[in-house]
Amino acid sequence: QKPREIAAQILRRRRQGAVFVEELLEQAFAQSQLLPADRGLCQELVYGVIRWQAALDWLIARKTTSGREQKPALQDLLRLGLYQIFWLDRIPAHAAVHETVELAKRGDFRAQAGFVNAILRGYLREADATQQALAELKKTHPHIGWSHPAWLVSRWQKHWGAEKTAQLLEWNNTPPMTFARVNTLKTDAEKLLVQWRDENVEYDFVHRDWFEENLVFELKSHSPLARLPSFQQGLFYIQDPSTLFAVRELNPQPGETILDMCAAPGGKTTFIAQLMRNEGRIVACDVSAGRLKLVEENCARLGVTCVEQRAAGILPPEQTGTASGTLAARFDRVLIDAPCSNTGVMCRRVDLRWRIQPTEIERLRATQLCLLRRAATILKSGGTLIYSTCSLEPEENSEVVKQFLSEHAHFKLEHERELLPFTDNVDGAFVARLRKFS
Repeated sequence: QKPREIAAQILRRRRQGAVFVEELLEQAFAQSQLLPADRGLCQELVYGVIRWQAALDWLIARKTTSGREQKPALQDLLRLGLYQIFWLDRIPAHAAVHETVELAKRGDFRAQAGFVNAILRGYLREADATQQALAELKKTHPHIGWSHPAWLVSRWQKHWGAEKTAQLLEWNNTPPMTFARVNTLKTDAEKLLVQWRDENVEYDFVHRDWFEENLVFELKSHSPLARLPSFQQGLFYIQDPSTLFAVRELNPQPGETILDMCAAPGGKTTFIAQLMRNEGRIVACDVSAGRLKLVEENCARLGVTCVEQRAAGILPPEQTGTASGTLAARFDRVLIDAPCSNTGVMCRRVDLRWRIQPTEIERLRATQLCLLRRAATILKSGGTLIYSTCSLEPEENSEVVKQFLSEHAHFKLEHERELLPFTDNVDGAFVARLRKFS
């Protein structure tokens, strides 16, 4: 199978269920014999079509009767062809047209192959004018030009203004960078960089004000991660720099007892253990036993030995107790990396923008408050409580903290900070540090 055929199949499967496209790609690659270059093209096509879906559909509507969408699978074929013409410079436009028409013939749309050919070739003749029209859309109708839901763009514009919102939309449509945190439980930066050079890993140094030098590196070029001996040996963990800030604010110390309430897949958990030098006790909870398995696997690979995994439901404090399996112990520090809308990581969660709904934010807010209230009952007096999300929405961040503080007079807000893609050049994140005084 060719990468375009697999891409079309993945796009079709995406419409059929709740599985995220990243998982569909992983499944497809496991079952195919694609060469690395073809895998890269297939992923680029899938991600690109989803990222730019609104703009692609705008192009299609201009050339079809009454602007109506075609059958979903045919719409996907047209999106694939147009994406290659207007967004992929390395593919000759005529080759993109030919391959898309052939894909229609090999699939269920032999009768529509001429229609596909006519639309794509029509755009070839109007390529310059179309590029200009697409650029203008980013200014006049940014939700179409930058391909995001209109309600989300409007929300962000009210919060940050048009210019910063445009920067955020551009960030979300840019393939994300890959960052690696050095696992100092097993190595140090100097030794790891020597090994990376032997493994032909190209890297760059990363500097931010919330972590020390030579802790995080951007990976520019490398073999598949799972095949790298340095990865297999647990010498580093793939993790955006934004995720380190919550752990730094937690400030875990060797010998302490710490609770990570929403631990999976384990990036923050293993960094806590790293800062504690594997000395002390970390309880890693998650509502999903399956996702806790990821924590266990990552701990094993990274050599983390001070973590115990525990499945825990999201329950209000009045439903917790001292029965076996509940979290009645008192913790020195608690980290809540709360379930959220994930609007700060849309560059990584490619189809999230088309799944999220405005009502989701309010629903998640209730869960977030529930987690904070529960943490309040199991934190020692004088203990530190960290609340973090990867959301950009005030309703999930500062407003949740304000409501919690209004209900818990014995907690004080010591510090809060929002990391923004367009100012900090990392994934979006919010972190608040609270302290319990009784």
